[in-house]
Parts: sequence; structure tokens; C-alpha cells
Amino acid sequence: MLTLVIRFKIRALTLFTMARTLGSMQEISRDDIIKRIRVENPWWEGTHNIAQGYRDMRPRAYFALFFPLVKNLSVRRAVVLMGPRRVGKTVMIHQTIQRLLDEGIPPKAVCYFSVDHPIFNGLSLDKLLECYGLATGVDYRSTQIYAFFDEIQYLREWEQYLKSLVDTYSNIKTLASGSAAAALRLKSEESGAGRFTDFLLPPLTFYEYLDLLGKTGLFEWSTNEGAFTASDINEVNRQFIDYLNVGGYPEVVFSSEIQSDPGRFIKNDIIDKVLLRDLPSLYGISDIQELNSLFTTLAFNTANEVSLEELSKNSGVAKNTIKRYIEYLEAAFLIKLVHRVDRNAKRFRRANFFKVYLANPSMRAVLFSPVSENDERIGALVETAIFSQWFHGPIAVLYYARWSGGEVDIVSLAPDTQKPSWAVEVKWSDRYCEKPGELKSVISFCRSTKLPDVLVTSKTKVSTCKIEGVTIEFVPASSYCYTVGFNAIHNQSRSTHSSSGLARRE
Repeated sequence: MLTLVIRFKIRALTLFTMARTLGSMQEISRDDIIKRIRVENPWWEGTHNIAQGYRDMRPRAYFALFFPLVKNLSVRRAVVLMGPRRVGKTVMIHQTIQRLLDEGIPPKAVCYFSVDHPIFNGLSLDKLLECYGLATGVDYRSTQIYAFFDEIQYLREWEQYLKSLVDTYSNIKTLASGSAAAALRLKSEESGAGRFTDFLLPPLTFYEYLDLLGKTGLFEWSTNEGAFTASDINEVNRQFIDYLNVGGYPEVVFSSEIQSDPGRFIKNDIIDKVLLRDLPSLYGISDIQELNSLFTTLAFNTANEVSLEELSKNSGVAKNTIKRYIEYLEAAFLIKLVHRVDRNAKRFRRANFFKVYLANPSMRAVLFSPVSENDERIGALVETAIFSQWFHGPIAVLYYARWSGGEVDIVSLAPDTQKPSWAVEVKWSDRYCEKPGELKSVISFCRSTKLPDVLVTSKTKVSTCKIEGVTIEFVPASSYCYTVGFNAIHNQSRSTHSSSGLARRE
């Protein structure tokens, strides 16, 4: 009995001590928040420059499209910058700030907040702006300012706060960024109609990869051909293989250290953080191991056809759960779902079968192993790369066609008629340039849908032939990737095979 009394007293004393400790805990003060804001806005201190690290990085080609949206004050809208982790959103924001400063915008009229920083936890956008006003003395309610809110998805109901800012302050040009692209886009469309302008920053296209390396000179514009041609297709293909393995993210391109161990960067900093931190926190996912297992399976089978039934049977996870997981992985811009049409380009009422593509091919190389030019898996990675060039452009929804005994890799349906406007068959071989008659599935599909021509990728050859009334144009896969990426950036007008993405530059 005495032992129990002693234990009780010790327990009571421990709880009392904890209570006193908790009672004396210091809360984050407004001064602490202001100090943090000053740290994040070094250009206020007289240098008029962003951090050196951001200034040293070469801007992505997308910057030329993005900056005018931020600078445009005639349209009363917030810009929502979306994209997966590590594609350069924060860098682009800071380079935008530097351009504003260079163009004469007063330094204290530009403010930046990393919303995901713990010190800002639970603070509304209005509260952040109040602290900004106290830190600078700027009357943000009447002065023309630019406000940047980075990783805004960590603020609950961010879209309502942002909408309120746009409606309340015509003098504040606001920009928000986030890594959960599809989730942000959904909320942007639901709550920001007419008030938000979405801008998607994807992983690097092959064009951007070469642009950052200063190697776009490997391609020449041929007026006679009306397209880009490779000056040295073998060198282009060597660069293309490197792109497949490590070319999706700007930091990897410029760091030989990261390239020597891309798994540490891409897997740990991009994939694992999304699966272990972003998705669970945003969607309340409890079984992270289950989600990770599904992603690994889908990544290994990129460009292959799968079904909910098959995935459920092999994993033991309910089909509805797998369907939700796939939606989450799409929201994080890790994968892209592509649905099937039949031989006549008719869509199926029930989407029992579909293909899943990685948003960037380098993720598969990191998760498993790099591919070489003659690797047996190279075909799936080339197809993934080509699809990934299309995922971020203003294009029609893409499909693949499959029926008993035949398949075509990429099919685009015209939005008005729902009939195929173009098709592409992805090959990493020159064999079909010499033996086009072996492309029976492609020819059959074109004849069934009355499609007059089709593009087929090769490894190195460029040629054109006509079989059974169908014109087949052969273009190297690497050249095609470059061209689609170029068009996505430069918004070139398209004609002839414009549909399939071949550049027709004016």
C-alpha cells in the first residue's frame, strides 16, 4: 500500500512539473514572424538582389511565358504556379522578383513568404501581409505591391484566402505556388474561376534539358523540310539517353555530384517526400506503405497497360482504394493516367484498362536502374518521355488505341467531333523505315478511322512512304521529343503534322 502511495505521489509530482513547464512555454511572437519575413526578403536591405544561388541559376525557358503573367496589372487575377517538387518553382519566383527589381519596382513593394515554414503555421494570408506591413512600413492596402506565397497548399482553405485578396485589394498582384499540381488546379477551378490564372511548370522537357546545357545547336531549322533536323543524330541520341536517366530536374542537370548518385536526390528529395509527407498531410493517407508499393508497381510498368482488377488482385487492396491512390499520385504530378480507345477510336464506357506513365522518365531509372541505348526496357522509357512532353502543353486529351491483335501508342481526338485528328506510334528502331509493311496495326487503325497519315518514331532515320493509302512519316524519337517540347514553350503554329507536334515554325 505504501508503495502505491509513493508511486502516486511521484506521478502527481511529475504531472505538476510538466504542467509548470508547459505553462511557461513561450509562444511564437509577432516579432519572431517579422524577423523571419525579413530573412526571406533580403532585397529590402539595400542590395536590391535576391540570394546569389538563385541569381547564378540559368532561367528555365518557361520563364519567358511566366513573367508577363506576373507583370500584367491590367488583369485582376492571382497567378497560381503549379508543379511537382524540385522543378524550379521557388527559383522561378525569385528570378521573377529579381526581374521586377531590375525593372525599377521598389524593393519593399515585393514580398515573399514560404508558407510551409513552421513559423507561419496557421497564419492566414491577411496576417502575413499585416506582418509585412509592420516590417517595411508599406501601406499594403493602398500601395501597388507584388506578394508571393510559396507552397501555399499547406495553408488550409488557401483558395478562399487568395480569392479574398484578389477581391479586396486591386493594388496587390498575388502569386501562389504549390507542389500538388492537380489538387491546386481543382481548387483553383472551383473557387478561383475568373480570379486565378493557372501556370503549370513541369519537369524538364528534352528541349529545355538541351537549352540549359547550351546544346540546342544540335538541332537546325530546315526551311525546306519545315521542321527541326538533328545535325548529329548520334550525339543527340546520347544526350537523349542521358535525359531519360537524369534529365528531368534542373539541379540534376548542373550537378555532377547528384548525377553520380541521382537516387539520393530524386528518390529521397522528390519521390519519398511526396509519398511520405505531402500526400499523407494533404489527403490524410494512413497506409503509406500501401501507397508506396502501388507507386513502385506503376513506375516499373510505365507505358504498359494495367487494370484496377489486376492491381487489386496482385496487391490485395480494394479497387476503390487503388483508384483514390492513383488520383493522389496524379495530384502530386508523379504519374499520368491515359485511357484507351478501340480500333475505331471509340471510347469505352467503362475504363477497365488504362496506361500509367511517369511524369518524367528519369524517375524509373532512379527507382530501378539506368537504361542504355540497347536496353530491353528502352522502348517503354522512350514512350514515357514522348508522353511526358505532351502532358504540360495546351493540347487535347491523349489516348492510346488497343484492340484484339493491335495497338497504336498515341491518339488525339478532335474535341468537336471526337474523331482522331492524329496518331503517333513510338518505336526505337530503324527497322520499320525499311519494312513499313510490318506496321499492320498502325495502317489498320488509320484505314478504320480514315486517318490519312500517321507519324512513327525511329531511332535515327527520317523518311516518308505511303502504304495502302496511308502516308507514314518517320522521325527520330529524340527529334520528336525536342520538337514537342519546343512547341510547348514557344507556342508555334502548327500545320500538316502540326497535330502530332512536329514544328512548323513561322
